[in-house]
This record gives sequence, C-alpha cells and structure tokens, in this order.
Amino acid sequence: MDAFGTTGWQWLNPPADYAASDGLVVRTAPDTDFWRTTHYGFVRDTGHALGRTVSGDFTATATFSGEYTHLYDQAGLLLRIDEATWLKTGIEYVDGEQLLSVVVTREVSDWSVVSLPTSPASVTIAVERTGDTMTVKYGLDGASATRMARLAYFPPNAPVFAGVMAASPQGPGFSARFDSCVITPG
Repeated sequence: MDAFGTTGWQWLNPPADYAASDGLVVRTAPDTDFWRTTHYGFVRDTGHALGRTVSGDFTATATFSGEYTHLYDQAGLLLRIDEATWLKTGIEYVDGEQLLSVVVTREVSDWSVVSLPTSPASVTIAVERTGDTMTVKYGLDGASATRMARLAYFPPNAPVFAGVMAASPQGPGFSARFDSCVITPG
C-alpha cells in the first residue's frame, strides 16, 4: 500500500474506514487494543496498525492528532516483533486527559504514562532502536521529539514491523489523523 509518500506499507488489523491520500486518517473500530495479560487478565491483539518491516537500527517518527473522547482511546507508533513482543507509544485518553503513554510488552505488558501540561493539538513521537534499546522521545504542538519519555530493552537483531497505530478499547471508535510517518535507518 502507498502511504506517507512511499510504498510498501501493510495493515495489521485494517480498519473498515480509512483514507491515505493526504497522510492517513483512521476511524477505529470499537473493542480494539494491543495488550497482554497484566492487571486486566486479557490478551488483545486487535488494534489497527499500518507499518513496514525494518531490520537493524532505525528511527520511526510520526506526527499525529486524535479526537479522543472515550477511556483508553489511543494513537501513536507500534514497533512489533510478534504478538508477544512489541512497544506502543503515543497519546492515550485517561480520565478526561491526554497522557503520553508507553507500553512495552515482552510476554506481558507494562504501562507508563507522562502527564502533559495541556491537551496538545498534535504530538510528534520518535522511537529510536539502537542495538537492544528503544528510546522514546516526544514533542507537543509542532515541536520536534526531543523530550525523553522512556528507555526500554527490546530484543536486538529481529526484524520489526514499525508504523502508526490506533485503537479504541472501550469506546465506539474515534478518528485519528497521522500527518507523517518516517522510518529512517540508524
């Protein structure tokens, strides 16, 4: 599929409603998420993701916004080796606030959040893979992704499906707009 000015993108759990003519606009389906076991006891691998397979070191950067309205509405980046090994990061809507969220999953999911000073109109997320490390950085409202949110272990040398994601674990769905997604070799 063609998206973000390049070819070779593929869907994981494609949404029924999307447009890729100017960036990417996705309308999420209800009951979609990426999560494994921790705290909630369930496994979900139903979120929508558009990505490309990359190997070695790289940086994935996306700028996006969303019409978040329901608990856990989320949009951002997904970096995935398989259904049990992945990282997702972006905005997650919790208790009426947009929180910067990072979930790292290696058989079970963990979740960390950063409170933001305001609800940003747009967010830029960059995830850099260097060897066995993923570094997550972010910027708000047009700023470059320079603030660090998380540094996490990630298995080295395995090919990674990297790209944008959106999901609605509890709500009826929402619209997310991805203005850009760029994946550059490291």
